[in-house]
Amino acid sequence: MSGEKRSATSTMDIMGQRAPPVEDGSASGMRTAETMLRLVPMALCVAALVVMLKNSQTSDFGSLSYSDLGAFRYLVHANGICAGYSLLSAIVVAMPRPSTMSRAWTFFLLDQMLTYIILAAGAVSMEMLYLAYKGDTAITWSAACGSFDGFCRRATASVAITFVAVVCYTVLSLISSYKLFSKYDAPAANPVASFRG
Repeated sequence: MSGEKRSATSTMDIMGQRAPPVEDGSASGMRTAETMLRLVPMALCVAALVVMLKNSQTSDFGSLSYSDLGAFRYLVHANGICAGYSLLSAIVVAMPRPSTMSRAWTFFLLDQMLTYIILAAGAVSMEMLYLAYKGDTAITWSAACGSFDGFCRRATASVAITFVAVVCYTVLSLISSYKLFSKYDAPAANPVASFRG
């Protein structure tokens, strides 16, 4: 009977149909923590997106909407893309699968790319807000927030939420970097000695 079990096991091993290893409590806890950490920026990006989408104001000087300014349109699109990515990546991370090298590289590259996209959106929107609050006399750009104070407050809130999402994406980038590069062996302490030996 044990011979039958051994041959069945070896046949399963040869065919590559081995049962996945049972996950211990710490790995399950880490997966849950990473899933939650990926859902937090999704909520932040959606909040920043909604605040900016509803941002318009009419005053004696005319009307102003987020869609009138390219930086704020970019912020809306970047937040939408990042929210979608956060949701998809949270779903993938939540599924118990063994971590492969290709999966680690994919998360590393996408986390890096989305971090830079949302950081750029926040930075360009912050520059636009600075000009709206302070103006620029060198190019005769007058401050607009005196006339459109509600618009500027909502835009500031959206940009602030976006920068909190940037912090979350930075942490996710560090986690995915660690998960990827911990799969590689550490470099030799003294490479010359390893060649001699």
